[in-house]
Amino acid sequence: MISTRTRIAAAVAGLAAVGATTAGAVSATAAPAGTKNVVQTSHLSIAAASKAAQAALDAATKAGQHVSVAVVDRDGNTVLTLRGDGAGPQSYSSAQQKAFTAVSWNAKTSELVGRLQQAPTLKDIEGTLFLAGAVPVTAGTTPIAAVGVAGAPSGAQDEAFAQAGVDALGK
Repeated sequence: MISTRTRIAAAVAGLAAVGATTAGAVSATAAPAGTKNVVQTSHLSIAAASKAAQAALDAATKAGQHVSVAVVDRDGNTVLTLRGDGAGPQSYSSAQQKAFTAVSWNAKTSELVGRLQQAPTLKDIEGTLFLAGAVPVTAGTTPIAAVGVAGAPSGAQDEAFAQAGVDALGK
């Protein structure tokens, strides 16, 4: 049996194909009128993700640190990862997991480390890493992405570099 979600996706794709051939372009946020089962979310553009990642990597390089940087979207999917020159092999996946953790709870991972004392099983959730080094990106109060950094000698440094990435989005 085909799920309602699959049917809606197929209908939207079909409408998009018809619209693209007749109008030349279709808005990515277009949805059938009156559809109650469609949820629209905000995501960071690839240009913004690139800007944030490069700013974080630049901050680390300026400080003489060799790190990896990951930017994930609202759903925790990796948008892009930069592995800096000389970054350790563990830093790549650690940056992704930190970013996933930050966007999942809409908090800096340094803040989340404290929550483990009240709920130690949080660390058992697949894909998470409760170490300082990631900062969420928000639209208002809603998380839309996160920047994670790993590889510096301390989580505080990783987080400062991630914050530099997020701060670059406001410039």
